[in-house]
Amino acid sequence: MRIRHLQSNFTGGAVTRNLLGRGDLRAFGNGAARLRNVFIQPTGGIVRRGGLRYVEGLGGPARLVAFEFNIKQHYLLAFTDGEVSIFRGGALIATVATPWSGEDLFRFSWTQSADTLLVCHPDHPPRRLIRDDAENWSLTQWPVKRDDHYTGPFKRFADPDVTLRGSSTTGTMFLYASVPLFTQGHVGAHFRLRGREVRVVSIMSATRATAEVIDTLHSRYATVDWDEAAWTEARGWPATVTFHQDRLVVGGSRDMPNNLWMSRSGDIWHFGLGDGLDDQGIDFPILSDQVNAIRAIFSGRHLQVFTSGAEWMVTGDPVTPERVQIRRQTRIGSPTSRFVPPRDVEGATLFVSREGGQIREFLYADAEQAYRSTDLALLVRDLVGQPIDQDFDPVRRILFVVTADGRMALLTAYREEQVTAWTELVTDGLVQSVAVVAGDVYVAVTRAGGTSIEVIDDTVLLDSFLRGMASDPVHRWSGLGHLEGRTVRVLADGVDRGAHQVIDGAVELDIAARDVLVGLPYAHEIEPLPPFLPQSQAGGTGAAMRPVRTMFRLIDTASLMLDTGGGVRDVPLRRMGAGTGFDAPPSLFTGDRTVRHLGWRRRATEAHWRIEQDTPLPFALLSVTTELKVND
Repeated sequence: MRIRHLQSNFTGGAVTRNLLGRGDLRAFGNGAARLRNVFIQPTGGIVRRGGLRYVEGLGGPARLVAFEFNIKQHYLLAFTDGEVSIFRGGALIATVATPWSGEDLFRFSWTQSADTLLVCHPDHPPRRLIRDDAENWSLTQWPVKRDDHYTGPFKRFADPDVTLRGSSTTGTMFLYASVPLFTQGHVGAHFRLRGREVRVVSIMSATRATAEVIDTLHSRYATVDWDEAAWTEARGWPATVTFHQDRLVVGGSRDMPNNLWMSRSGDIWHFGLGDGLDDQGIDFPILSDQVNAIRAIFSGRHLQVFTSGAEWMVTGDPVTPERVQIRRQTRIGSPTSRFVPPRDVEGATLFVSREGGQIREFLYADAEQAYRSTDLALLVRDLVGQPIDQDFDPVRRILFVVTADGRMALLTAYREEQVTAWTELVTDGLVQSVAVVAGDVYVAVTRAGGTSIEVIDDTVLLDSFLRGMASDPVHRWSGLGHLEGRTVRVLADGVDRGAHQVIDGAVELDIAARDVLVGLPYAHEIEPLPPFLPQSQAGGTGAAMRPVRTMFRLIDTASLMLDTGGGVRDVPLRRMGAGTGFDAPPSLFTGDRTVRHLGWRRRATEAHWRIEQDTPLPFALLSVTTELKVND
């Protein structure tokens, strides 16, 4: 009996082989066993992914952050050990010294407002990176001080019966604690005694400090009515930050990991609670059956709080001290050792689960008036691995997820069209970070020659590539120091000239060319799932099956390398016609190409074909039809 098996699209993406027995699922019919270095198109086809154009070398590991001042001015920030480099249009325009080491890069969080980027790290005072103009940038601490008064939040950390007293009510005086309280981290910290503020100048002992009186104290008597600045070296610094309803929202610190602070409305540097009026500050801990350390906060339809053990919704329209409410929604949890920014994708917030291996969709359901958390990586656990960074490209509609082993998992997402397709991006090196700036996807990559910034370029199908152009044909092309000693692929005047080695930062061509592309080759791989046939068609379990022929529908494709069981071979796509040959760029093929198979197969878990090719030329697969003969 002969059967025709059609796979008209690949919108199921790569799926786990554990689905080999679930042919009833839509993901099986539209999925594949392996999709590497390809993009899924919304129409269902597969194309070879764009290459990575070399932008700039860096001094070491990097964390990339997008900075968009307006619709015309976009910047890429590359944070490295003790420095941030600012790029515009791929050109380095400024560098600024920072307090963050290489070990801090994946623990800080950030948010942006206009020309300012606010950065938080639980072990460092929070900073703001300010764009004064296109080429002038500065990094300063948050201005939570006004007229010598501290405008950040205050908190009582000691037991209720602990007292403080001052040796005088004005000037510089000694501040005494009834129990050991002070540490060197309190130097510069503000305390309030019965609402009157003092600033610690030095620490004499654990129970005595020198302080400067800012507000005349009521008396020199000991009092239990006191508190201290919540963000200090002694108590830790803000862990995460965002803006919501004209307030600056800060989540967690070292000593208060589950606390949420909101500034006064319209006054983002003032967290004073005042009398609890609608526009004044808000301060409350997230209390539940466990300590929920805040790992990320996101301003969406509601204020969303992602903690180490659960996800929460903060409501209030508007949010005020009287109306604010917080409700737990789901119990997934977020990573505690690193900050992976949640991303908005079509109204849903995508976040990384605490255990890794999961990309969760946090989506509000109107019918339930609550959020649900769906695992989008349920069928690709191994592919997602341990995510360390992510960003969403709204142009390609792809979520780029960087994993701890240096790969990238790519999620093509079209909710209305029910497309949730995963593929894998692998390069000759380790990807560290990703950021999307105005439709350009930048990655930080560590290769044999060091760390570099590279950007996805759909027009060139090589990695870490550079382009050279000359008015007259040239044999030697230099400027390739970042690829020193590497074996590269060369496209000269549109013709694939094969492998060359970079020596002294240059390649030497046998045939001179005017337009040359030099970069690292990468292979794209497509391996389908085996056809799942109902038992009535398959002739019973263990029946022999022979693929007779497979038809590949291609569009704008220059090369097809195919393995049908006897090894990878080049499948001709066209006859050589006039004007074609070794020295001419290949023409692109659109149409059907049929390949015949040989031999019977009894292993129902074995794919009947596989595409693997590193040719740096266009490739696009639309559908595959396989004709099978089943021994019944």
